Amino acid sequence: MQIKANNPNLKTWVDVPPGSDFPIQNLPFGVFKTRYLSPVAGVAIGNYVLDLVYLHENGFLDGLGLPPGIFNQRYLNDFIALGRKKARLVRERLSELLRHDNEELRDNKAAREIALIPMQEVQLLMPVRVPNYTDFYSSMEHASNVGAMFRDPNNPLLPNWKHLPVAYHGRASSIVVSGTDIHRPKGQIKPPDTDTPVFSTSRKLDFELEIAFIIGGETKVGQSVPVDLAEDYIFGLVLFNDWSARDIQQWEYVPLGPFLSKNFASTVSPWIVTLDALEPFRTKGPEQQPEVLPYLKTEGERNLDIHLEVLLQPQGGVPEVISRTNFRHMYWNMAQQLAHHTVNGCNLQAGDMMASGTISGPTPLSYGSLLELSWNGTRPLVLGDGSTRTFLEDGDTVIFRGYAEKDGVRVGFGECKGKIVNEK
Repeated sequence: MQIKANNPNLKTWVDVPPGSDFPIQNLPFGVFKTRYLSPVAGVAIGNYVLDLVYLHENGFLDGLGLPPGIFNQRYLNDFIALGRKKARLVRERLSELLRHDNEELRDNKAAREIALIPMQEVQLLMPVRVPNYTDFYSSMEHASNVGAMFRDPNNPLLPNWKHLPVAYHGRASSIVVSGTDIHRPKGQIKPPDTDTPVFSTSRKLDFELEIAFIIGGETKVGQSVPVDLAEDYIFGLVLFNDWSARDIQQWEYVPLGPFLSKNFASTVSPWIVTLDALEPFRTKGPEQQPEVLPYLKTEGERNLDIHLEVLLQPQGGVPEVISRTNFRHMYWNMAQQLAHHTVNGCNLQAGDMMASGTISGPTPLSYGSLLELSWNGTRPLVLGDGSTRTFLEDGDTVIFRGYAEKDGVRVGFGECKGKIVNEK
């Protein structure tokens, strides 16, 4: 697919620092507020936020067929419900306005000073209201590591894993935006040296490095989305931290899966990077054997080459990288996940969030959770200050970063971060 806004040769009149996640080839959507503005929609460009309400109300987006007030809302749901094609038109128009040789906004000093707001002056908010949240389990490396740890090292995957994208429905209301503190959860745990469970705060609090895609469009109950059309319903992607209490999870997950161990919080990055902006970074995924059923068959390059890293910052310390991996490793791609999700007639709503599951690579340094990095606490991580970690401690901050890079263009996600607090 040829998209003009993705041209690697494009330049902008906005000052974009080298290595920025937000060049003119990205233009991710989000929601922000300032001391003077109530929550409105915006787009990131360099170290600035472009106010979409101002542009829309002052004629810069005329001719795109946008409803009045579409950007003057607390969430992006109504905008993304217009569909991926409409979002593409808006992104193309914004790209035109920001190009170095376009004087419409560049030379209109009054408009430019109002529409372009320094990033340090805004507060970024949750970009969508999430009607429904599904968490997949689509990294073969992660599933194999967990299976080897808790079941059979010689046969770690369950019989269904290579036949369908395994998932569960999570809690949408506790998904929070980057920068929100995470309260250490409480629940039942069963220590290995006791016969009965105890009520306790989690002693094995963990992160899960994930990417989530956001649904832009609606379907009716009973309607299935064919795998070849699935990407038409994907508006964009965010970084996603599915915080997990491993000790609570181990006691509760049989027979119905995670409950209190997962529903206390998940964290998302505030900028939604459109699937259009990620088109240049497509790549092939792993070979799928045995052959999948016809409704799950995809062709071509359906995975995305997105570099990911996890940083851990102890209380009063500095962040340090503890994991590096890549989204390209995922065994099940997004089109397959969405097709399987709807094959039974489950309906989609704009703003639905579907997370990948923990993204782990083939080497120990590419694992996407502390459960794997410390091998369930048996191999402590040694940090730069000499302290060790098996699981997260109070005061720890976890930061996810992600970007795709090709032909001199870096399309990034910003940060997804949260700090562990414990109100004892």
